[in-house]
Amino acid sequence: MDREWSELNKLFQIQLKKQDTFEDGIKTLFSLRNQLMQTLTSFKSELHRDEFDAIPFINADGYHSKTIAYSIWHIFRIEDIVAHTLIKEDEQVFFSGNYQKRINSPIITTGNELVKQQIADFSHMLDLNELYSYAHEVKVSTENIVKEFSFTDLKRKISKERKEYLKSLNVVSTDEKAVWLIDYWCGKNIGGLIQMPFSRHWIMHTEACLRIKAGILKRKDSKK
Repeated sequence: MDREWSELNKLFQIQLKKQDTFEDGIKTLFSLRNQLMQTLTSFKSELHRDEFDAIPFINADGYHSKTIAYSIWHIFRIEDIVAHTLIKEDEQVFFSGNYQKRINSPIITTGNELVKQQIADFSHMLDLNELYSYAHEVKVSTENIVKEFSFTDLKRKISKERKEYLKSLNVVSTDEKAVWLIDYWCGKNIGGLIQMPFSRHWIMHTEACLRIKAGILKRKDSKK
């Protein structure tokens, strides 16, 4: 894990546990997220469109076995679902912003059910500008939700009714590679969800994107 991101992640978790440092913890979280978003956004100027669909480690075991476009989709679909459906209990940005049509996505799920070439084919279909628009809008909306939290909110758990409502939306595939997410999220309190997926999940997939990018550039250089 990137040293600075790791340190910020540890610091905000420590700060979040105490009422007198809670607000500082939120600020640290936002600082971490801003750094990660800068990295994700930098790919737009550093890579060609087709490189967002490249899957240099297709047979690897790990987050770097995906594509960069898929990774961005995955980070922000999960955050949107958790922030709005489970925590805020309002409409997801994806639906209110008509992003399925705008991004030209064949799915509304997190994408966990996709594998190997399916991931590359899916990535190729996406409108990259709209995907980035979605990512930025979700980031802002999540942070507006988090700003409203009090220290006591961290212990609030997800209700059974919300869990059932989430299932009814079909935004998590019933495939075994995806369906576990529902129990995973709904087993956490708000504090746990802030840590995962609002921070650590970002780190893991952003670092995977950097690894994918390095693989793409290495392949490029070998062809020269």
